[in-house]
Amino acid sequence: MSQNLEKFPEHSWRSTLHEVIFEADTFAGRAFDIVLILCIMASVLTVMLDSVTSIRAQWGDELLMAEWLFTILFTIEYVLRIISVRAPLRYVFSFFGVVDVLAILPTYISVIVPGSQYLLVVRVLRVLRIFRVLKLGTYIHEARLLRVALRKSSRKITVFLFVVSILVIILGSLMYMIEGEASGFVSIPEGVYWAIVTLTTVGYGDLSPVTPLGKAVASLVMICGYGIIAVPTGLVTVELSRVTAGRISTQACQNCGGEGHDADAVHCKYCGAKL
Repeated sequence: MSQNLEKFPEHSWRSTLHEVIFEADTFAGRAFDIVLILCIMASVLTVMLDSVTSIRAQWGDELLMAEWLFTILFTIEYVLRIISVRAPLRYVFSFFGVVDVLAILPTYISVIVPGSQYLLVVRVLRVLRIFRVLKLGTYIHEARLLRVALRKSSRKITVFLFVVSILVIILGSLMYMIEGEASGFVSIPEGVYWAIVTLTTVGYGDLSPVTPLGKAVASLVMICGYGIIAVPTGLVTVELSRVTAGRISTQACQNCGGEGHDADAVHCKYCGAKL
């Protein structure tokens, strides 16, 4: 670890590059984030417009040029991010590192896929470029807070979903017994499907009880649905308030690119390097 730290003096050009690209507490860092957010939004808009046949027929060449311009810009950005961290592999295999690759790779792959019979495959690859919208998450401080809150509440939400899964199986089986095939509940899986749709208050209406007992059970399920929807929201809200109260720094680790550190953190909680 100490050897890696020696490679990056505190005032080296890589240290400055890291501060501009990964952090948002300086003028240069904020300007970089704003420009990059605008580029991401413009590139996503380009992909969306390219999917409209009439627009593609009239502006196809211009959209293709814009797409390559964005791809080159994001490629340069990706390379600079790798250069500016002490542990490049940590960043490459991180969530946003993978997203960065997904944002640029399809355009390059579409060039090396030959033959008109592969045009459909190329179209699918081009749609993958919509992953660029996920890059926005790295430039929104509130998104970092939300990510930390979701991670802290993930176990509670998992247990909650497990309980809900058991509940819909029981309700689906019960409605299968009450209504039967005459009402469209031809199997327990059909009953479970109805229970999920009803409990989440979606209510497609393709399956509905017709017996008085079935309607009574359905009414209880609908009422419970409102309470069940509020549970995961409450769990995340509690953790979000705790995270917000604890204050999260905008500083990113110069070694691995990790974010979401406490405001008074001295070392990275992912790799242990000094912040």
